Amino acid sequence: MAELSAVHHVQPAHHRLAAVVIVPGSKSIANRALICATLAGGESVLHNVPGGDDTAAMLDCVALLGAGVAPDPHDPSIVRVHGTAGRLHDGPLTLSTRLAGTTSRFITALCALGPGHYLVDGDAPLRGRPMAPLHDALVALGAGIVAGETWGHLPVTVTGVGDRAGDRVVPSGSPATVAVRGDVSSQYITALMLIAPYLPGGLRIELTTPLISRPYLAITAAVMASFGVDAVEVGASHVAVGQGRYVARTYAIEPDASTASYPLAAAAICGGWVRVEGLGPDALQGDAGFADVLAEMGCAVHRDASGTTVERNGPLIGISIDMADLSDLVPTLAVIAPFATTPTEIGGVGFIRAKESDRIGDLAHELRKCGIDVTEREDGLRIEPGFGAGAGVDTHHDHRLAMSFGVLGLRLGGMRVHDPDVVSKSWPDFWPALEGIRVGNGSPDSVEDVL
Repeated sequence: MAELSAVHHVQPAHHRLAAVVIVPGSKSIANRALICATLAGGESVLHNVPGGDDTAAMLDCVALLGAGVAPDPHDPSIVRVHGTAGRLHDGPLTLSTRLAGTTSRFITALCALGPGHYLVDGDAPLRGRPMAPLHDALVALGAGIVAGETWGHLPVTVTGVGDRAGDRVVPSGSPATVAVRGDVSSQYITALMLIAPYLPGGLRIELTTPLISRPYLAITAAVMASFGVDAVEVGASHVAVGQGRYVARTYAIEPDASTASYPLAAAAICGGWVRVEGLGPDALQGDAGFADVLAEMGCAVHRDASGTTVERNGPLIGISIDMADLSDLVPTLAVIAPFATTPTEIGGVGFIRAKESDRIGDLAHELRKCGIDVTEREDGLRIEPGFGAGAGVDTHHDHRLAMSFGVLGLRLGGMRVHDPDVVSKSWPDFWPALEGIRVGNGSPDSVEDVL
């Protein structure tokens, strides 16, 4: 990818869109698959591995922990992973998770299976993100957790439980039990689920509050099943995982549904159509349901085995929606909302204030710079119809804000996105792709073929 300047000037689209877009593989699925492949015995081959910073950090960490990681020299999206059969490299090791919250949580849990001391740390913004529910749970399982500065934050030193994780048969017994809140990030629960088969007797997670982001746990269970562990139960008040072992396999990672929201949102904002290849009706990711949100707002949506197409010909209609299960896509919906004829209300997402940015407060602040009327609420936003003009907006170290503001700039002339390189976290080629959407690569007949 060409080096970008400190400010990216978004060029508006002055016509209806007609574009076919290929987005990277799902980093959520890729990171889950990489943990499974690392713990499995034998060689797994992962296809469509995304090239973003989050996945790169995961690849580096599992390699240090003992996995043999070999990207295909001709196609880096194909990665061979020779697993550890549950025997991680001894510590002491230092593992850098960069800016990747998901990677930091999954790797911290993985280290709890190891036989040594592991220092997990990330870049400065990541140190501010909460980790306490996971750290508390790992302590309850017998791992040692020592905070470098503040409890519940990175850096943290993990002392693994060692001999629990070997590839020999461990006598079955009653599962370990830990209590975790269900209304915080599902990444804590996923991290525990991924290591649970390697605990004697498995693991039962008691949910002390109602579960949010259930679709992300469904993704976890589906990936685990693909690697041979299907004794997973996600209930209303608990999650249970039986003892088992992952099996190496060839695994294709579907396109990232969260990333797909940006080109699909472009069709909603600008009119015309955009098609995302590879994201079909059988997608594992709950975020693939964002297309249905756009349908509720007045867009036409078509899914087939080879992709999803969104088209808008008429007006957009504002909606009221609980986005707890689509929380990563709040910024995407927020930049569509000003173009609707009625207000849009987003609720159920108070927990996204602790993401890469405060995705309620920071998002509202930047949208107001563009003359958009936003009311900030404790658990969401209300956005009125109407807007002013593009402005210089800050990304707050958040790739999702950056990409959403880029889409907004397709309609608002003069949009200037500061720190544009932050998109490398999930879609390094986002800015060239956005330009391709603006210019268009479809034909008048091609949309008729898919709608």
